Amino acid sequence: MKYLSTRGHADRKQFCDILLEGLAPDGGLYLPEHYPEVDDAMLTRLRKAYHEQGYAELAFQILSLYIDDIPAADLKALCEKTYTAEVFGTGEIVPLRHLENSLWLEALSNGPTLAFKDMAMQLLGNLFEYELGRRGEELNILGATSGDTGSAAEYAMRGKKGVRVFMTSPHGRMSAFQQAQMFSLQDENIHNLAIEGVFDDCQDIVKAVSNDLAFKRKYKIGTVNSINWARLLAQVVYYFAGYVQATETNDQKVSFTVPSGNFGNICAGHVARMMGLPIAKLVVATNENDVLDEFFRTGVYRVRGSADTHETSSPSMDISKASNFERFVFDLLGRDGARTKALFGDALAKEGQFDLSRDPKFADAAVRYGFESGKSTHADRLATIKDNFQRHGVTIDTHTADGVKVALEHHSDPAVPMIVLETALPIKFAETIVEALGQPPERPAKFAGIEDLPKRVQVMPADVRQVQAYIERHCQ
Repeated sequence: MKYLSTRGHADRKQFCDILLEGLAPDGGLYLPEHYPEVDDAMLTRLRKAYHEQGYAELAFQILSLYIDDIPAADLKALCEKTYTAEVFGTGEIVPLRHLENSLWLEALSNGPTLAFKDMAMQLLGNLFEYELGRRGEELNILGATSGDTGSAAEYAMRGKKGVRVFMTSPHGRMSAFQQAQMFSLQDENIHNLAIEGVFDDCQDIVKAVSNDLAFKRKYKIGTVNSINWARLLAQVVYYFAGYVQATETNDQKVSFTVPSGNFGNICAGHVARMMGLPIAKLVVATNENDVLDEFFRTGVYRVRGSADTHETSSPSMDISKASNFERFVFDLLGRDGARTKALFGDALAKEGQFDLSRDPKFADAAVRYGFESGKSTHADRLATIKDNFQRHGVTIDTHTADGVKVALEHHSDPAVPMIVLETALPIKFAETIVEALGQPPERPAKFAGIEDLPKRVQVMPADVRQVQAYIERHCQ
């Protein structure tokens, strides 16, 4: 399996090369040359693999379709090392919980940092250590987080041989619990950089450094953000796991609703659907930062500036520039690299937006690819959290509440299960849970008093050169 850039670069690379690289040389994102097809017989094998051998075997079989430069025995061992009951709290790894009328929650937040990002990041940490050890190399990971990616990456990479992490985050814009999870880590290979700005400033810094090819090569810069194909690939697995739990036969369809800011999580659903997983609808749920909802309603993709990016009670979705969205648009436009480059490399830089509303292909987003969308507000979140607690005895976090609210609006056929992807445990957003329910959510014992631990963090302006200088100083 070879991988290509969404912007048309001539290179074709293997999995382990793009694992360590991040962005393509032309600034594009990597995708496989084609999506492997999962036919009825293969889906039956995957169903049996999950029910009889577990999530690790399901992951191995799906990853094997995309990874042919890691020996099968090694890849299988990496999956078995990653997806264990000890790490994820249950042998099912991603159990479904029924809410009502064929509406389900898929629990993705049982990992070390209580967020769905652990599902991919734990595998990524093991893949990095494996491949760097094979090559005798080191890697400096530069990332951006709006809340959960950072802690998931740091917990996955802490103590890993040959890996340093430099994680940028918007100063003062994450919940106290999220900040404490990251900044309390004292491992020497973990560096937290609190950027004076919003998440998009952090993301812009990561992309700028990744596009500085001389600096990137000299300091061996890689990324764990969802621009890294390996991370998105790992997320594809839990769509299959959700499907085989919610259905009994392969002729049944399901729909997924996904709280989304950066489009990575639901892009994995798009990949699963392209492979042949029987998905009826992929519903994008946004908060007040509704750049994605606006596109799927109107065909206009309009990036907001920092001043127009709302600070909300679902802060991990406070994003106005969805970096993974380029992968879907590439597919939507018939894999036209030149046109994708014109939109994401030129139009966004010059005009801050592009408009596909008059393009016949825009209709394919819904008709061919199954996308729908909706948005949720703070008042919606409070009402949804309260309603689910009162009627189902289930406490959900703010982002998952956005998903449930939008899912209910799009769940039109009770014969088709609607699965909402849970994003985090409620303790990560305790202040809003107290506002909704009048009581704090349950806190896992291992995180007692985490906000009071010593912090290790460097505050700096949103300046690419200053971030590069920090990396230079700490890579001597």
